[in-house]
Amino acid sequence: MCTGKCSRCVAVSLYPLALVSIICNIVLFFPGGETKYAQDGHITEEVKYMGGLVGGGLLVLLPALYIHMTGQGGCCANRCGMFLSIAFAAVGVAGALYSFIVAILGLHNGPLCRALVIWSTPFKNRDDSYLNNRNLWSLCTEPPNVVEFNVGLFSTLLVTSGVQLVLCAVQMVNGLFGCLCGSCTNKGPL
Repeated sequence: MCTGKCSRCVAVSLYPLALVSIICNIVLFFPGGETKYAQDGHITEEVKYMGGLVGGGLLVLLPALYIHMTGQGGCCANRCGMFLSIAFAAVGVAGALYSFIVAILGLHNGPLCRALVIWSTPFKNRDDSYLNNRNLWSLCTEPPNVVEFNVGLFSTLLVTSGVQLVLCAVQMVNGLFGCLCGSCTNKGPL
C-alpha cells in the first residue's frame, strides 16, 4: 500500500474514534442524564480530567486532519509533509495515551457517588476490585446506576484510545517510510 493511501486510511479511521471519545467524555458529565450532579460538583474526578475530550478528542482530531491532507496529492504529499506527519502522529499518540491512562484510572477508582449518606468514591483504595464483584455496586445509591454508567463509558474510552494509539503509531511508521522513500503518487506516462 502506498504511504499516501495508508495516511488517508489512518485519518479516516481516526475521525469517528475522536468523535466517540468526545461524546463519551461529555456524557460522563451527566450521570443518569441529569445536570444536577454536575451543577452540585458530584462528578467523578477522572471525568474532570477530560481525557476523552482533550486527549482522545482534540489531540487526535487535529493530527488526523493533517494526516488526511498528507495522504492527498499536492503540496503535503512529499517527503517534508510525511516528516511532519510523524510529529503530528506523535501528538496523537500523546493524546490517546492520556485518554487511555485517564480511562484506566476512572475504571480503577470507580465513580463518585452517594454511599449511605455521604458523597465519596467507595471503591477507591480497596484490596478487591469492584469490577469483579457486582454485589458491591449497590453501595452507590445516587446517581442511579452510576457504576454501570461509568464502567460502560470509561471502558469505551479505554478501547477507543487504545485503537487511536495503534493507528497513530502506524502513521508514525508510515510517515517514516514516506519521508525516507517518498510518497507514491500516480504518475502518468512521460
